[in-house]
Amino acid sequence: MSETPNSTIKYREAVSQDKSLLADVHPVLRQVYLNRGVVNKDQLDRTLKQLPSYQSLSGIDEAVRIIKEAIQTNKRILIVADFDADGATSCALAIRGLKMLGAKQVDFVVPDRFKFGYGLTPEIVDVALELKPDLIITVDNGISSIEGVAHAVEKGCQVIVTDHHLPSKQLPNADAIVNPQLVNDAFPSKALAGVGVMFYVLLALRAKLNEDGVYENSVPPNLAQLLDIVALGTVADVVPLDETNRKLVHQGLLRIQTKNCVPGISALLRIAKREPERIVASDLGFAVGPRLNAAGRMDDMSLGIQCLLTDNEQEAAAIAEKLDLLNLERRAVEDDMKRDAYKILESFDVKKANQQWGVSLFDERWHQGVIGILASRIKEKLNRPVIAFAKAGKGEVKGSARSITGLHIRDTLDDVASLNPGLLKKFGGHAMAAGMSLLESDLERFTEAFNEAVKSRLNNQAPENVFLVDGEIPDNDINLNLAETIRQGGPWGQGFPEPLFVGAFNVKKARIVGQNHVKLELETQTKRKLDAIYFNVDNPDSVIGLAKVTLVYQLDVNTYLGCSSVQLMVRYLEALE
Repeated sequence: MSETPNSTIKYREAVSQDKSLLADVHPVLRQVYLNRGVVNKDQLDRTLKQLPSYQSLSGIDEAVRIIKEAIQTNKRILIVADFDADGATSCALAIRGLKMLGAKQVDFVVPDRFKFGYGLTPEIVDVALELKPDLIITVDNGISSIEGVAHAVEKGCQVIVTDHHLPSKQLPNADAIVNPQLVNDAFPSKALAGVGVMFYVLLALRAKLNEDGVYENSVPPNLAQLLDIVALGTVADVVPLDETNRKLVHQGLLRIQTKNCVPGISALLRIAKREPERIVASDLGFAVGPRLNAAGRMDDMSLGIQCLLTDNEQEAAAIAEKLDLLNLERRAVEDDMKRDAYKILESFDVKKANQQWGVSLFDERWHQGVIGILASRIKEKLNRPVIAFAKAGKGEVKGSARSITGLHIRDTLDDVASLNPGLLKKFGGHAMAAGMSLLESDLERFTEAFNEAVKSRLNNQAPENVFLVDGEIPDNDINLNLAETIRQGGPWGQGFPEPLFVGAFNVKKARIVGQNHVKLELETQTKRKLDAIYFNVDNPDSVIGLAKVTLVYQLDVNTYLGCSSVQLMVRYLEALE
């Protein structure tokens, strides 16, 4: 498919127009905050003082009781992790935190996605039982592991599930479940990542140990020391940055910026050529997270977990180099798969493709570890929910889905499963991403069912590719000071998006850099000169020669050889007559 869907620019609507509520904030940033529902200074508090209490998390008292007893009787505790960045950070956090709180025997198992698939399956329980655990704690998984939990309990092992994914109607028969997504759970933040849920379990455990007098003659461990790991997992998992997650991420970023983070994060930042003092949330999402994720996508996430667990700087640097190489390999595989996918899309009739509601793509050569990224890239191109499938052995395929704003992908798969019993072998996920498995022979049937389910969910209304902008910036305010102010005004991310602005500019020069990026020299209406960069342009030649454009852009700080300047990061471009 050679053209992207028509795009629309819309202005965000502010919850309040009372600008006196944030009177001492820069006018441009103030409008950004108002557009995101921030109407008072308390909502911008990024300290831990007003962090919601763990006490409203259902199941946490029982989980703490079991873990406390395991620590005090020196039982073997085994963490069973997911194989993505949230799973890796959750696992490292659990092991570091439990050891800080007195646990002596803590180990971990992370499933090989190519052998065992996702979650606490009966097969991974058998692997775990070889380590003779007394207590299994799942992190970032387990809420849908009905059979695996039952198998572990049958073998005499206690199981605590900590997860943040949406539960099905049936819950696993675990000894305790901690998940803010449970029905009737009163915890105010439903947006916690798996690493955030585990952090809250540790907070509750420390409070209980303190209440029992364990720290009567000593200072309780400072769990805030772990917030660098919490921040990384939260941003990498692309969960909404509500007030709770913004506090956790901000405090974690402060630890990284002051070089008080684990050696593994420092090493990953160094190999990604990011300066710790200047990092923001997007650096965790685009530089550190992908390198950590590469271990689970291309090899074994144990390598990523070990990177976060080691306190040896040389070992951390060596592992970071391996992760960087795996990420380069992942990118090469992804590029090949994208070319395959684009060929498939080009075979579509454009009008037919625009009438396609949900897109399913499959190639028997595709790499199972990279289909999620592929689905995300194609979703961005088509502005449709996309599922990419790869072979999984035994006549099955595994799919990774990425959705668009306004379509809950996990609930859409639930629609498919309800109307087509037995079609989906397994599925799970949340609003924007999900995974599933089915028979390869059922793929055509699933494609039709998925398309119909998406059409129904969208009420027969084709999705618009909408750029929600925060307004125009006066010429004189497009400067380094405002760019730095916005940069530090986050953390920005899913659910609290980085500000987007719109404006008309004259194009003085444009040149293609790399394969498909365009470097622009712009002129404002008052003849000020500005630099801009437009990454990953489908047809970069089409930009060359334009004289006047409307841009949707982010205001960015470009630092080169120690010098910083303002730069526009172009997200969308329209030619003006």
